Amino acid sequence: MAGVDSRVADGTLVRLFDRATNEPTMAVVDGDEWIAVEGTIEELHQHHRAGASLPTKGRLDKEKIDGPLSPVLPSKIICVGLNYRRHAAEMKKSIPDEPLLFMKPPSALIGRGDPIELPEQSKEVHHEGELAIVIGERLRDGDVAAARGAIFGYTCACDVTARDIQRRESRYTRSKGFDSFAPVGPSIALAPEFEPADHRLSCRVDDELRQQSRLDEFIFAIDEVIAFISGVMTLFPGDLIFTGTPSGVGPIRSGQTVSVEIDGIGRLSNPVRQRP
Repeated sequence: MAGVDSRVADGTLVRLFDRATNEPTMAVVDGDEWIAVEGTIEELHQHHRAGASLPTKGRLDKEKIDGPLSPVLPSKIICVGLNYRRHAAEMKKSIPDEPLLFMKPPSALIGRGDPIELPEQSKEVHHEGELAIVIGERLRDGDVAAARGAIFGYTCACDVTARDIQRRESRYTRSKGFDSFAPVGPSIALAPEFEPADHRLSCRVDDELRQQSRLDEFIFAIDEVIAFISGVMTLFPGDLIFTGTPSGVGPIRSGQTVSVEIDGIGRLSNPVRQRP
């Protein structure tokens, strides 16, 4: 496993592997320290929403931890397509009348430092840097207020896409669903303190800036998207919602590194290689 990444915002939550206990643990980033917290995502969400301090277990020995890992292990990853006007324009597609949903399998999930693997089936794989929502409580048929209250926090994500396959097929399952096509991390910035509209997303391939946007340019607002999804499927604690990508998507190739960064969260960096 990779060593601990210092490019994580202070006060966020990370999921680490603790070699002292041989199991993952959640921790709060406190400067150069990592303070272990106790509880499930749902329990931590309830504590935080009630205004209580997160239950801590003490400082972790940095010599015995690895990570950050993917910050959650979701039951599902739901994605919103064409949620930025300029991205819809660059894809030559019309603006949808309601949120356009597709899904990635949990097997596509990887964390910071894990490789994005290019499959032999595709000759044109693209990056799509995104903000992802982390759900903190069970939600079914929720209204906008309930949806807002169900947000545990936010993290960085990359909706890796086999663009040539996507062009050929009317459905997105194969083009979006390969193993390693859902990098997420490195940490979770907790709601409601983290307000997306106050922050910016950037995506770089090596040193080249490819995408940049304020997180207030969505066609469908975040709480509206969550409420809409909850009317289709029950959301559970730890589920992820990818909120859409701004313009500037483009190809990646083996040997490059894709980095999605959001101020207030951190930088999600993943090397690219051919699938073994």
